Amino acid sequence: MEELLKEIQEKFSKYLLKVEERDCPVFVIKREGFLDLIRFLKEAGFNHLIDLCGVDYLNYKPEKKEERFEVVYHLYDMEKKTLIRVKVPIPENDCWQYSLTSLWKTANWFERECFDMFGIKFKGHPDLRRLLMPEDWEGYPLRKDYPLYLEEEREWKFYKEFKAKAKGQKV
Repeated sequence: MEELLKEIQEKFSKYLLKVEERDCPVFVIKREGFLDLIRFLKEAGFNHLIDLCGVDYLNYKPEKKEERFEVVYHLYDMEKKTLIRVKVPIPENDCWQYSLTSLWKTANWFERECFDMFGIKFKGHPDLRRLLMPEDWEGYPLRKDYPLYLEEEREWKFYKEFKAKAKGQKV
């Protein structure tokens, strides 16, 4: 593993923003070098995309992040039982990332969920549309600036309608 980490740092040095060792090796990489790194990792044995998720760093307190969003990938080498995390900062005003659906079929659902919840678009995705929320839903519920009161109003309206119907009243 040490050799692989060293090779990654040498090969992708112009794209790597940060390398950390946490519960597993973590690579923070520019969007421009992301696909090359992912292909390299897949060829190196990291053939299982465990997860892909979005993160919104709006008003993040411990440290100021340069970009508001991040897409985080967890790749696993099943033979060596090794995990690697790859993070890609995504600017708010250019909110997209490359799709991995051509490399992993499971990326399809992960990317749709990330789009649905955070509004991060995935270039090259074959069917990028909402997954969890209705097609006509406005906004992205996991963004930090998503207005919670709209949710509460909808729930309250639904609750009042439900109670009225239960009592046999017209709504």
